[in-house]
Amino acid sequence: MPKFIYTAKSYSGQTKGGEIVAQDEKNVAQQLRAEGYLVTSISLVKEEEAKIAGKTNFFDKFISIPLKEKMVFARNLSIMVASGLTVSRAVNNLALQTENKSFKKILLDIDEEIQSGKSLSEGLEKYVNIFGELFVNMVRVGETAGNLDEVLKIVAVQLEKEHDLKSKVKGAMIYPAVILTVMFIIGIIMLTYVLPKLMGVFKDMNAKLPAMTQFIVDMSNLLKNNGLMVAVVFFAVAIFLQYFLRQPSGKKTVSWVAIKFPIFSPLIKQMNCARFARIYSSLLKSGVGAVDALKIISRTLTNHYYQQVLIGSVEDIQKGVSLSKILSDHGDIFPVLVSQIVQVGEETGKTEVVLLQLAEFYEDEVDQITKNLSAVIEPLLMVVIGAAVGFFAVAMLMPMYSMLDNIK
Repeated sequence: MPKFIYTAKSYSGQTKGGEIVAQDEKNVAQQLRAEGYLVTSISLVKEEEAKIAGKTNFFDKFISIPLKEKMVFARNLSIMVASGLTVSRAVNNLALQTENKSFKKILLDIDEEIQSGKSLSEGLEKYVNIFGELFVNMVRVGETAGNLDEVLKIVAVQLEKEHDLKSKVKGAMIYPAVILTVMFIIGIIMLTYVLPKLMGVFKDMNAKLPAMTQFIVDMSNLLKNNGLMVAVVFFAVAIFLQYFLRQPSGKKTVSWVAIKFPIFSPLIKQMNCARFARIYSSLLKSGVGAVDALKIISRTLTNHYYQQVLIGSVEDIQKGVSLSKILSDHGDIFPVLVSQIVQVGEETGKTEVVLLQLAEFYEDEVDQITKNLSAVIEPLLMVVIGAAVGFFAVAMLMPMYSMLDNIK
């Protein structure tokens, strides 16, 4: 017999939803009417859609899902759960609505886990690499406290803010990335095709080339005669760097550069402080204890030095040291304002409220910095481009002047 998805309301206004097996839609309405409910929507569950859930495989757990997809999922799931729809039905509905095939498979697989008797957090934990520990732990807290819809709203807001931060930083980086890429491509074209023609003049005159010119000539010959080898080496270096940056030592190196590089250091610190404040506030508001919250945040922030401070803070807090004192001892990465705000929260008992305000302050700061970042980077790019063009021009002109001196 076919299976139907339904939502219905009782005469008192109570909403419920779920799946029901019946001969047709009329039979569904009759069954629900006998239970005191009036149908508001009915849809047939297609057999093909039900089978999709069984098609997940081991590699699906390693698929990258856009942050925006998870943000929309959390927001819509919160609305559906609050309206009285069962978690299983809500997840299934969202799976059928999403256009991302990989995410659809994952959600349908989670729905199967829920139908087999597991909780939503247990289903999400199967894909913790996709949803993140913050998402999974907050859902678990919401299930325990019985306020899943409220917790999902908090998760959705957190994901929205994280999406906004990343979008602003990426937007600020597009301009310099495009300029440097074009400069790199033009440099290769000049060395491979244009320079060899110019070098023919110097070769015919048997002129001794200056060191700068000889360096460019050697680079040109290397690219022209061993282009494939250079490409292979470049590709190998790129793979090595990708591997290195995934290792603890590589992450530590990148983190050190990020917080020490003059231009980007303020932005990186304010981004991490904004994320710390908002996530900590969200976890405390959801009912997570301070120690567990700090453990989760230490695995959520990506900068090595922030992770280490928060991991170390867990043991100190258990010994009775206040978080504000711990943060003040690490003023190189946590500005004084952060420790002061946390101290106010500890003294008033409203830590989650003041941290939310702090997060909004730093998010506004990040917004302002990213707007001005292109204005700061542009002069530096002009210096780099000017230096490269000047080096090339001088290298080409020096042998010409030498030849003119010899002629005289």
